[in-house]
Amino acid sequence: MNYNSAAELRSFLEQNNLGMRKKYGQNFLINPGVRSALVDVLDAPAGEGVWEIGPGLGTMTSLLLERGLAVRAFEIDSGFVRVLRELFSDADNFSLVEGDALKTWPSQPPAPFLLGNLPYNIAAALLANFIERGRYFKRMVVTVQREVARRMAAVPGSSDYSSFSALCASAYRVQPLMVIKSASFYPRPKVDSQGVLLELREDAAARAAPKLLYPLLRQLFSSRRKTIKNNLVGFSGLSAAKADEALARCGIDGGRRAEELAFDDFVALANIIDDMR
Repeated sequence: MNYNSAAELRSFLEQNNLGMRKKYGQNFLINPGVRSALVDVLDAPAGEGVWEIGPGLGTMTSLLLERGLAVRAFEIDSGFVRVLRELFSDADNFSLVEGDALKTWPSQPPAPFLLGNLPYNIAAALLANFIERGRYFKRMVVTVQREVARRMAAVPGSSDYSSFSALCASAYRVQPLMVIKSASFYPRPKVDSQGVLLELREDAAARAAPKLLYPLLRQLFSSRRKTIKNNLVGFSGLSAAKADEALARCGIDGGRRAEELAFDDFVALANIIDDMR
């Protein structure tokens, strides 16, 4: 199969009665230079295991297998699953997990590396799910819409900083990679994409999150225009007085907004609220 030709991919889909489903956010990366660059950045040694999210017709899968990696691919489209089984039936280092990756990944054995061209509708949810449930990868290289990439790499005080930014920073060092123009995909998406490298922090395990951290992050960013105190009142039953007490104990000005705080501030606040309960 010629993965570099939109016309040939379209012809293959038609001949095999396969369709592109908008709800799955399916776009094949047809730029060979970008494909190779992403796998280069992943830098996974031969013999290592790698999870691939959304292999589609095997555009990236073939590259990973050529480099001697043990690929566990997660594909939701039943038609693509059939094609993948046929294409890589002779590959001993290829396994396929059919279904929604958000639902299927917890039952799968871990791997040190992950590569994925992530659909917009699941990108943030899937990455957050991995982090919140403690499934860490030594290195991840993902392709996401530029908006998501900006949020992943945003720092405190910036307009793109969000609970998702803090979550990514809690376990990974996030580095934006090349911007990938829509012409590099078939079908062409309406917006540009971007590659992102996430490298596991050495202290990721030691920074294990208190149980209130993730709901606290979502609460504090729920209304960005509100101050930290105003978003905090009512969280876990906190009164205004208790919110003041919790903020004072960790040295946070309740008049600030959540996008001004670093990850360690959120952890300190979550621990104090848990202690007060």
